[in-house]
Amino acid sequence: MSKFSKKKKGLPPINTASLPDIVFMLLFFFMVATTMRETTVMVAQTLPNATEIKKLQDKRLIAYIYVGEAQDVETYGEGDKIQLNDKISAVKEVKSFIFAAREGVNEDERDYMTTMIKADINCTVGTINDIKKELRDIDALKVTYSARKGEIE
Repeated sequence: MSKFSKKKKGLPPINTASLPDIVFMLLFFFMVATTMRETTVMVAQTLPNATEIKKLQDKRLIAYIYVGEAQDVETYGEGDKIQLNDKISAVKEVKSFIFAAREGVNEDERDYMTTMIKADINCTVGTINDIKKELRDIDALKVTYSARKGEIE
């Protein structure tokens, strides 16, 4: 019997000291490279010019309604179309859209919710009035219009 046993030679254990650095480096890469999902606009969007505009601060309290002629005229037809989220909708669906947007917000913040209408410059006033009438029926009275900064023609 020997006093000293022979050590078996095998693979040394994997050094994991740099593993947290690699994980955080990948995390930061994906945080920087990833974009948040936005609505795909399916209607024409040439915003009108305005002389005075104000930027809204809390964008999570805004429900967007897009109005304009559909980009796919063969499928949706001609004339003004209303887009709610990612689908072309009728004016009657505005109420349910606003109710659904209110459900996603705390009760104490519901009074601060704003409806933003992003209407094309060639959109008719009748379509906007129909949307405003639907919003009035459900007491969604905070309405803003999207515009780009520039001189009025």
